[in-house]
Amino acid sequence: MVKVKKSWADKLQPSNDLPKIVPAPEIWGGGKMYIPAPIEVNEVMGMVPKGKIITISEIREHIAEEHHTDIACPLTTGIFAWISANAAVEEKAKGKKNTIPWWRTLKTGGELNLKFPGGGITQKELLEDEGFEVIPKGKKIVVKDFKKYLAKL
Repeated sequence: MVKVKKSWADKLQPSNDLPKIVPAPEIWGGGKMYIPAPIEVNEVMGMVPKGKIITISEIREHIAEEHHTDIACPLTTGIFAWISANAAVEEKAKGKKNTIPWWRTLKTGGELNLKFPGGGITQKELLEDEGFEVIPKGKKIVVKDFKKYLAKL
């Protein structure tokens, strides 16, 4: 039997056990932790308008607030953002015009995500096309003054 590889878009679809609320590990402050479904992270990424950006931290804060929990899972939120970015690139390659603006999602501190499609180069080019200044900061690549451009969701 040949196993068919799931598309990135398929990976965004709801799974049997997500979303869910679990106890947050003490290392993350305890309390209640929301583990989002991939599509939820995708939807938040899609809410960021041109001229604005968001970080994984802001996505997590938005999701936690929306679900009345203390925290949204940092690991799954980051992984699901990566899946969303790849799904958008996959959809665009198939001819879809309006995909989520994945390049507007940065890591904490305004850092480009080198695991996103294109290894950071594509994200940098798309951000610069929208007028953002992308600069080196030590070993990282960041959007200059990124806090000025954070989307208010």
